[in-house]
Amino acid sequence: MTTPEHPSPAPQPPVPAVQDRVHRSSAGIAGGVLLLAIGAWLGIDAIVSGTGRTPWLALAALLLVVPLVTAFTLRPAVYANDDRLRVRNPFRVVVLPWGQVAVLRSGYSNEVVAKSGKKYQLWAIPVSLRARKKAARQEARRIAGDDPAGRRTLAGGRTLAGGRDPWSAGTGAADTGPVRAETDKIMDDLRELHETRQDAESAQGEITVRWAYEVLGPAAAGAVLLAVLLATG
Repeated sequence: MTTPEHPSPAPQPPVPAVQDRVHRSSAGIAGGVLLLAIGAWLGIDAIVSGTGRTPWLALAALLLVVPLVTAFTLRPAVYANDDRLRVRNPFRVVVLPWGQVAVLRSGYSNEVVAKSGKKYQLWAIPVSLRARKKAARQEARRIAGDDPAGRRTLAGGRTLAGGRDPWSAGTGAADTGPVRAETDKIMDDLRELHETRQDAESAQGEITVRWAYEVLGPAAAGAVLLAVLLATG
């Protein structure tokens, strides 16, 4: 007597060994979408309603401008995992294993410095001096509110009395550390990941750089077409 065969379970898709953390600029994305919408509106209107050479000039301008706007606003991103840092800038994609990273540096811009001395700017993590100043003011108020003396003088001569911070009173938020600008927090996280993973065997390798021909090609074609049209006009 035979027993019915049990069907084998369906194979499961492979689970990625390493999960990327993606960092992008929300302000850059919003600005890029707005610029592309305006450009598409003006360009399509010129192509449809224009006369003479106008449609061709508009088409060439769109072919040049759209890739560049996309490259500088929507494209930049930073992908980080336990093994490497992948930096997608407007015209290049740089992959740096953590073992090849010397330092992540913040100044007027955020950048990663390789052990070879080469620097790569992190376009997706822009520095906001305004956000830093705002965070510094919030940190000063937080410290003033925690002052055991119950009174502390802030910038501009303003004071806090009774050990309370009037700007944050009633928020119910618990202080877990120094107040930092959002991009500075991201850089802190990347530095911590680098420190813990730089000696790992899987985080070793060579730095690779790939040019974004999908951006450079259309932009170059648009520039050539626009130059020809203007020169022959």
